[in-house]
Amino acid sequence: MSQRMIFLGGFLICAGLMAAALYFQYGMQLEPCPLCIFQRLFVIVTGLILLAAALHNPGKLGRRIYGVVTALAAGLGAAVAGRHVWIENLPFDQQPGCAYSLNDMLETFPLLKTLKLVLEGSGGCGQINWSFLGLSMPSWTLIFFIFFVGLGLLLLFTSIGRR
Repeated sequence: MSQRMIFLGGFLICAGLMAAALYFQYGMQLEPCPLCIFQRLFVIVTGLILLAAALHNPGKLGRRIYGVVTALAAGLGAAVAGRHVWIENLPFDQQPGCAYSLNDMLETFPLLKTLKLVLEGSGGCGQINWSFLGLSMPSWTLIFFIFFVGLGLLLLFTSIGRR
């Protein structure tokens, strides 16, 4: 399989994840919490990196650079998703209380304070509104981010044809 097809396949997986997220939000009326929104941003960033790589079809050095950047973006997304999963699994009385919406935080606080508040989580972040095979949405997102970290490392350390 050519590296271009691998990059394109990764992008299509990210596009599918975003389509599912939008379906859950608008089709099933499940409002995303701030941590969900940050996970979406990392899915979009990862997908755009992979799309750029597919369009560029780089040589060996470029493939390695795209691999590192993909692994980095997906690793940051995995950190956010992992934090979300951790909050979901806290006992109810230890979960963070309800906070501002992301828009309110961005309008009220400086960016770094907003980032800190988002990563602390809010009451909505501990709620599990949907699950599949016993795993919540953040758990599935974490699995996909781990896959993309692996893909980035694969691109970094292996030789894949350019075709």
